[in-house]
Amino acid sequence: MVKLKKYADVDEARCVACGACTNVCPRGAISVIHGCFARVDSEICVGCGLCGKTCPVGCISPVLREGAA
Repeated sequence: MVKLKKYADVDEARCVACGACTNVCPRGAISVIHGCFARVDSEICVGCGLCGKTCPVGCISPVLREGAA
């Protein structure tokens, strides 16, 4: 599997654990942890950006992978 240059990152302090991001993730890379916040598995995430566009509080942003140019 080819990894893209970016992956999604959740600001856990701002996340309201609504689950909207988990519903739109095409790879199933996002989980809501203990009903408190979402967490992205960066090894599965392909950086498509759907979760960030869906997040009602805007707490998901793209991050460059280490070593990506």
